[in-house]
Amino acid sequence: MPLLDFLDPRAVLPALRVSGKKQALQELASQAARLTGLPDSAIYEALLQRERLGSTGIGEGIAIPHGKLPNLTRIFGLIARLDRPVDFEALDAQPVDVLFLLLAPEGAGADHLKALARVARVLREPGLIERVRATRDATALYAIMTELPKAA
Repeated sequence: MPLLDFLDPRAVLPALRVSGKKQALQELASQAARLTGLPDSAIYEALLQRERLGSTGIGEGIAIPHGKLPNLTRIFGLIARLDRPVDFEALDAQPVDVLFLLLAPEGAGADHLKALARVARVLREPGLIERVRATRDATALYAIMTELPKAA
């Protein structure tokens, strides 16, 4: 099973151009809406509500904006690599250039938390984030995020 089986091959943005956190969240919401069929305004609002609790910037240039939505039938993931890092009010105060959007059904409960932990673990795999930052190709980025871990 792939590491991130909830990442759709069409949900890969290898060179997203944004000027700040708000625009990044708007672009993620817009792309997610196109792929899920949900209104982008509902997705954006869910992301904003979560950010008000504290930044989803986890450090080392990575953020995992996330939220729960009614009418979503399964966990949905989208990865974006930014052309230029933006301030995301991250825990380590470093600008963010890799975003992984995670959306879950409203009643997902523990599955949502497990998916969040899984994304964080994958993005912290040694060498993976450097590979993500080195590519501007959607197919290659998808492959990096869904490949099986190397045998130890």
